This record gives sequence, C-alpha cells and structure tokens, in this order.
Amino acid sequence: MVYTRFSSLFLALHPFWSAVGYARAEKPVKFVERQVKGLMFDCRMCGQCILSSTGMSCPMNCPKQLRNGPCGGVRANGNCEVEPDMPCVWVKAWEGAQAMRNRQAILDVQKPVDQSLRESSAWLRVTAQAARERENLRSSTA
Repeated sequence: MVYTRFSSLFLALHPFWSAVGYARAEKPVKFVERQVKGLMFDCRMCGQCILSSTGMSCPMNCPKQLRNGPCGGVRANGNCEVEPDMPCVWVKAWEGAQAMRNRQAILDVQKPVDQSLRESSAWLRVTAQAARERENLRSSTA
C-alpha cells in the first residue's frame, strides 16, 4: 500500500520532473533514494529495483546476485550457502511476497541486471517509463 501510494505520488510529480529535467533531478533524487532504500531494504542501487516483486527483499544482497529465485544451495535452516550466517535473500523474498497484495509478482521472470544503470535512480526511471506509457495510452485512445 505504501509502495503504491509512493509510486503514484512520484508519477503525479512527472510534470515537475519534466520541467526540472530528469537528468538534473537524478543526483538529489538518487541521494534520497539511496538513504531511504539503504536504511529500509539494504539497497545496492542497481538502478533496476524489483523490491515490489520480491517481497521487499533486495536480490542484489544475494552473494550470487540472483534475480530469479534461490540457487540450489539454500541450507535446510533457510540460510545462504555462501554466507552461512545470513538468511537466504530468496527465502526472505518469498515470505515477504506472501504478505503483499500482488504476491504472484515474485513468479515473474526478471531481466538480467544492466550494469550501466548501477548507481542511478530507479525511482526516476520507473516514473519516466510509467509517464510515457500513460501518455502513449492517452494518445492511442484519443
């Protein structure tokens, strides 16, 4: 619910982001995004955030950086095979997804990480993409 409201608010700010310029807004938004998501989700700023699809568990924290489910090495206690004292990111993702409204999103196949987007704002990228899709939909129905 918080995620949905936040993304709607960010999309409502699209005219502001456009007026300022998405490129100009990148640095301050990225700073805030890093602080908020770092504190709340131990975000690694991959630039292609999929927290809403992974039960708010960042898959980039997986030592193998797997974005489509756990490896075959999850221990019986649910911990990681590489970092035995760390709970498997994907076990946490599955648990978190079950509490979310769109719990089936965890089954969506994710694209590989585009390393050129690392250290950029996923918030702005998702907002710009949603705004384009909304504008395309409006122009196709008009």
